[in-house]
Amino acid sequence: MYKDRTICVVVPAHNEGRQVTKVIETMPSFVDAIVVVDDASDDDTAGVVESIRAANPRVTLLRHEVNAGCGGSLATGYEWAREKGYDVAVRMDGDGQMDPADLSALLDPVVEGRADYAKGNRLFTGEAYRIIPKVRYFGNAFLSLLTKIASGYWHVADFQSGYTAINKKALHTIEWDRMYRRFGQPNDLLVRLNVYNFRVADVPVRPLYNVGEKSGMNVFTVVFTLSWLLLKLFLWRMKEKYIIRDFHPLIFFYTFGGIFGLMTVVLFVRLAWLWGSTGHIPPINALAAMFSFMSAALFTLFAMWFDMEANKDLKNK
Repeated sequence: MYKDRTICVVVPAHNEGRQVTKVIETMPSFVDAIVVVDDASDDDTAGVVESIRAANPRVTLLRHEVNAGCGGSLATGYEWAREKGYDVAVRMDGDGQMDPADLSALLDPVVEGRADYAKGNRLFTGEAYRIIPKVRYFGNAFLSLLTKIASGYWHVADFQSGYTAINKKALHTIEWDRMYRRFGQPNDLLVRLNVYNFRVADVPVRPLYNVGEKSGMNVFTVVFTLSWLLLKLFLWRMKEKYIIRDFHPLIFFYTFGGIFGLMTVVLFVRLAWLWGSTGHIPPINALAAMFSFMSAALFTLFAMWFDMEANKDLKNK
């Protein structure tokens, strides 16, 4: 137990036979249960965990016959923790990139009631830029900006971090079978937490790389895929939170911002066509394009400001 709260650590693992032993062996003693979810691995991940489980009663192995992705593995582990009644569920991946020394700091906001969900932020430390591969660092920064807009958690960064802790209330509220299953899972979960007004804490953690992990992630593919996912999540959050559950006028501002944004694209394309075909731009057309651009920017910025105000109480207290 940790500060009178039972702790379950969920370890999603796909082909982590070389790494998962260290993850389990370095787990702090206050962790009550370690549930490893073998996501249809092709290597000996399950065999390695079984051998450890024989000597370590804290370890439980759950197996997927078909690969369900990191989100699917996490959902399986969270549902197990929910059924067993644990107070806090933590995610630590099986690749060894999450430092167990940071676990106490991650748990504190949750067990002390200051937050419902805590996530590690690898970007707080000055070491992040030097340690994290550059392409992944800048891709993470770009996706963090988009996720702030989509999720409404403007005080949070490093949304791709999977080092997280969630309390019992949130664990029982989220519908885990509806969560996105692939690389966008952390982003999807934060949007769902925001709809239910759960408080989120950002906790500095040390980034660990080159510890023997293997990544099959193509950063450029993930950025484009997640950008589209985040747009859909943003629209879903607007509908669920600000129309269905409790109406907020920021909907009008985002709507007008979107309309003027589309008009801006059309008008500037028309300007380019006029310039190319006639050699000059009629002043009235240029004025219309600039007016549309200014209106889109102002409506959108005011909508973001309203969203920040509406979610300012969801910070770690």
